[in-house]
Amino acid sequence: MRKLSEQEIENQLTKLSGWEYVDGAIETSFEFKNFKDAFSVMTRIAFECEAQEHHPEWSNVYNSLNIRLNTHDAEGVTEKDFKLAHSIEEIIESE
Repeated sequence: MRKLSEQEIENQLTKLSGWEYVDGAIETSFEFKNFKDAFSVMTRIAFECEAQEHHPEWSNVYNSLNIRLNTHDAEGVTEKDFKLAHSIEEIIESE
């Protein structure tokens, strides 16, 4: 996978709501009604991550979920990260 330039990343971010480019990765956060809802979404995202063989750096505290994506092998952001970000958005929107 080819590492994207900062301009390519910024262009791709216009297609995602709430995502930012920070320190070599794209990241976002979500807030849910409670822990159960947050964990339920995390489980759905985890299955999608396995299907795409791409895994986020993420953290969960009670009802919040923070997600950070980059491709370690490419040492930056690639199309693989944006593909997963769009899938995550679809999961969130379906809730």
